[in-house]
Formats: sequence, structure tokens, C-alpha cells
Amino acid sequence: MRTFLLAQKLGPLDPGAAMRKPDRSPGRIKPWRKLKNMVHWSPCVVSFRKRYPWVQLAGHAGNFKAGDFGRLLKKSCSNEQQCLERLASDTLQPYVPAYHGLVEHDGETYIQMQDLLFGFDAPSIMDCKMGVRTYLEEELEKAREQPCPRRDMYDKMVAVDPAAPSPEEHAQQAVLKPRYMQWRETLSSTTTLGFRIEGIKKANGVCSTSFKKTRQPEQVVQAIWDFVDCDRHILMSYLGRLKDLRQALEQSDFFKAHEVVGSSLLFVHDQTGLARVWMIDFGKTVPLPAQQMLTHRLPWAEGNREDGYLWGLDNLVAIMEKMLSE
Repeated sequence: MRTFLLAQKLGPLDPGAAMRKPDRSPGRIKPWRKLKNMVHWSPCVVSFRKRYPWVQLAGHAGNFKAGDFGRLLKKSCSNEQQCLERLASDTLQPYVPAYHGLVEHDGETYIQMQDLLFGFDAPSIMDCKMGVRTYLEEELEKAREQPCPRRDMYDKMVAVDPAAPSPEEHAQQAVLKPRYMQWRETLSSTTTLGFRIEGIKKANGVCSTSFKKTRQPEQVVQAIWDFVDCDRHILMSYLGRLKDLRQALEQSDFFKAHEVVGSSLLFVHDQTGLARVWMIDFGKTVPLPAQQMLTHRLPWAEGNREDGYLWGLDNLVAIMEKMLSE
């Protein structure tokens, strides 16, 4: 990234540079190295670096690499790969990244998928984590079977709310993982609305991930208006896309037979008025046991595997409808 920023700062190659005596002063970038840097930052890589600060929103930037033009590489995850393969023939296909198989890069395997930002001009991006929980039931079971008080999770809890730990947890200066995971979900609108804003990146490059305590509908409304710069037409486009997505979800065989946890909706728009929404992140989307299906709207109780995805989408649609009616 530093190389690209430096090349930007230096500007285009000077045609007359070859006629002048080379400057070998410390810190001077040699013309051949400058050219090498500019070649290295080919359009697809520049596109990735300039257009993908959103991968920082959820804290997993190291999972992504630039692919061929119009494509993106993400570190392989068997769950996600299988989901994208199955979704390619499902009613949800228009609402998920197109899957282009697996590729090897620097000794690692990556999923090659559609670049969702391709075709946008300086886009603004919002990541909304959907559902009433971001952990699988199996994670809770495993953590209970192997209880291990965690100091790092205690520190995270105290940093947000010093009064959150119990007297016993304060004495131990540690909390169990199930306790931390369930407490964390109560901070945001995950438990109250069935979704939460994970992060926003504006067209001007400003990123914000300070939504851990964005819990009330009024706070969500303020964040969304800021995201769309109070543009009602953009908001209307998003609302229409969400309603179409909801209809596709209700008709989807894939969706009925999977527990969808930790998945996000990616909102993207630009100054031309183009606005789209996609489902992303299927690493924790797992198939249900045979014959079991979810409503995705019923309250979650441990054992029923309900994820609250549609309940959260219903609430998000209702919030946007109210915003447009006022």
C-alpha cells in the first residue's frame, strides 16, 4: 500500500528524466524502480487497494487478495465454497457474489468470486450483520464442554462496560467464551432488531466501525441517513432491493434448509445513483439436519437453530419505509 501511495505522490514518469544525470541521493526512487512499482500496481491491484478499504470494516483484510479484473480472491473456507456453489442455482443467485471456482495463490487456496464493486465510481459501502446471533450453537456446546476462562475476553468486556462482569468474573479477571459471546450480542441491535451495522465506508474514504452500541432504531436511522447523505432516491433503491431479496429468500430452497449465522448484507452506492445490496460471508452458514427447516423469524432458543435473519430483514425494511414516509 505504501508503494502505491508513493507512486501516486510522485505522479507520471518524466519523459526527460533519462537525459539528466541520475540523482543517487538517499531516499531517491530510481526511475526503473518507479516503473516497476507502477507496473506492479496494475489496474486490478490498484482497484483492490483503492476500492476495498471495506474489507477492513469487519477486521479480516488479510483474507482477501485481488483477482483477475472484475474478480476477488478470498481465503478458502469449505462452508463458504459449498454455499456459493449451491447458491449459483438457487433463487438467491442474483443476490450473492458469482462463484468462479478455487485458485492457488502463493501456496494458499482461495475462492474466486465476483468483484461486487466493479462498475461503481467511488462507492460508499455499508456492512450489516444479519440475524439475532453471530455464533453457531455448536460453538456454545464446544465452549461448555471445554470451559476455559478467558482474560482477553474479560478485558474486552471491561473496556466496553466496566460493570458488565459479575463479582466472580472480576475476581478471576476472566470470563467464559459462551458468556462473552452472548453478552456481546446484547450491546448492539443484533438482539433488539435482528441486525447490526458492522461498518460504513463513505465515498470520501472515511471509515467508521463505531457501532458496537448502536442499539435503538433512532440510532440506526441516523447512521443510515448519514450513509446515504440524506439522498432519498438512494434509500428508495435500497428499499426496493431489500424487498426483492426478501421475496427471493422466502422462495429459496437453500435458505429454508440452512442456518445462516454471521452473514452480512453489503450495501453499495455511488454518486451516479447506482445502488445494490448483496448477501456476503457464508463461513458460518451450515446445512440443517434432514427434514428440519427454519422460519428465520421465530425467536431463537438454544436447540431450535433459528437465526432471526428474516426477522432482522423485516425490521430493516420497516425502518427504511418509516424513514421515507417522514
